[in-house]
Amino acid sequence: MYRHIKDYEIKYVDVDAFDIIKASALLGIMQESACLSADELGFGYAEIQPKNLGFILANWFVDLLRPVKLGEVLQIHTWPLKPKHLVFLRDFEFYVGGEKVGAASARWCMIDVKNFKFVPVSANFKDGFFDGYNTERSIEFSSWKIADCGEKIYSHSRRIGFSDYDHYFHANNTKYADYVTDAFSAEEICGKFIKSLQISYVKQCKAGETLEIFKTRGEDGYYYVDGKVGEELRVQFKVLLNEI
Repeated sequence: MYRHIKDYEIKYVDVDAFDIIKASALLGIMQESACLSADELGFGYAEIQPKNLGFILANWFVDLLRPVKLGEVLQIHTWPLKPKHLVFLRDFEFYVGGEKVGAASARWCMIDVKNFKFVPVSANFKDGFFDGYNTERSIEFSSWKIADCGEKIYSHSRRIGFSDYDHYFHANNTKYADYVTDAFSAEEICGKFIKSLQISYVKQCKAGETLEIFKTRGEDGYYYVDGKVGEELRVQFKVLLNEI
C-alpha cells in the first residue's frame, strides 16, 4: 500500500538546548512530508492553488517512544486515509535506523482561500478518487477534543508577526509548537522530552494579535495549555513530558 517515505537529517537548527528535536521542527518535517505526498498523489499546492483551494491543519496528535536527537536521520512515513466530508486524515510513522520511534496523526480541512470557508471533499475530488488508498492506521487515536482541565495560570504572551505567516497569511501551524514549549522553563524540560503532543486549532491568528498562553497540570500528569486572544480561545494543547 502507498506510503511516502523520506529521510531527514536532524540538524543544529532543529534541536533545543539539550540536543533533542524541537516540537516545531518535528511538525515542520511532518508538514513537508505531507505536502510532498500530496504532490505525488495529485492534490498538492500546485494543483489546488489555481482553484483557490487550500489545506489547513485542524489537529495534530504526536506520540514519541523516545527523543529524537541531533545527528540522527529521521525517516518519515506518511499516507492519507480516505476523507470524510470535510476531514482529511493523514497518518505518520517515525523511524531511526529501522527502529520505530513514534507515530502521529493529523486532521486537515480543505478551504476556499478567498473567504477562508471550509469546502467538502466533493468540491475537488470525484467519487472513487481515494479508492485503493492505504487503510492502515499508524496509531489508534480518535480523541480529538481536548477536555477543559479547570483553571489555568497565565504563562506568557506572544505577539504574532509576519515571520509567523505561511502562504495563507496566518500563523503557520508549526509555530504554535514553539509558543507552547515556551510555557515550560529550562528546569522543567531538563532531563525530559515531549512524549505526547496534541494540538487543536480553534481559530487562526493574524499578525499584530497577541496570543496569551495559560497552563495547568492535570491529575493525569498531562499539561493543558490554552492560547487566547483577549477572551477568545484560539488554540489548545495537551502535553506529556517523560523522563529521558
